Amino acid sequence: MSALGTIITAIVTPFDDAANVDEATFVSLMHHLAANGTDGFVVAGSTGEGSTLDDDEHLALIELAVREKPAGTTVIANTGSNDTRHAIHLTEKSTELGVDGTLQAVGYYNRPNRRGIVQHYRTVAAVTDKPIVLYNIPSRTTLDMDNELLAELAQIEHVDAVKQANNANLALVDGLELYGGNDEIFGRTLELGGAGGICVASHLVGNEMREMVDATPERRAELDARLRPLFDVMGVTTNPIPVKAALDLVGRPVGGLRLPMVEADDDERAQIRAVLADLGLVG
Repeated sequence: MSALGTIITAIVTPFDDAANVDEATFVSLMHHLAANGTDGFVVAGSTGEGSTLDDDEHLALIELAVREKPAGTTVIANTGSNDTRHAIHLTEKSTELGVDGTLQAVGYYNRPNRRGIVQHYRTVAAVTDKPIVLYNIPSRTTLDMDNELLAELAQIEHVDAVKQANNANLALVDGLELYGGNDEIFGRTLELGGAGGICVASHLVGNEMREMVDATPERRAELDARLRPLFDVMGVTTNPIPVKAALDLVGRPVGGLRLPMVEADDDERAQIRAVLADLGLVG
């Protein structure tokens, strides 16, 4: 098992009615998730609306997560940026706060070339002694780090894992632990011998996803098929809109979202509710 965990939940950031970070709800949700299959957390990632947190909020949330993390769990801070200086700042501060690792995406909007990507990661890795999880998500960064490039990045000290969110690239890479970055490839990742998943649906079905880890191939396929409608509906609109709606529907409200993200509309909520009902998660 990876030191960073197997079921790593990309935890949402709860907001109160004034759109401020709701720290009490965040801590309560951490402990609920830890009691239901989660053994690690990505904090202030895309699911955690990190792009709408200012640096003070971002680092305060990471500090809170480290201080309040349940026993036996890890905290992986999203400290990536398309500005290397900013990534260095967040990574240095998060390392000082005691995180177990950092998650690093690169490239969005400014689209560095291959040499720039390698130099970015070399520079960021030099300021931490914690594991770095690369994040390949072309739909958000506009760049695809192919497996050859990932293997090159794996040679950098402290670059230890990859969250692979390009399903077509899913493969073991020498020197990197493999995490499925989309819930629908979690089962495939386990079959390949990967470390686990950085998940969203684990907010709702963490125990079932935990069961998949040690299940026989037949049982894993059965669970995957059962959960597939939930994995799919979590993409009915842009993440984290669906998972926040789902948490509200199952009685664990985490507040709204910060613009430009907006709450699920009636049709989206109806689709989410139908899937939750089929799984017995709502009446």
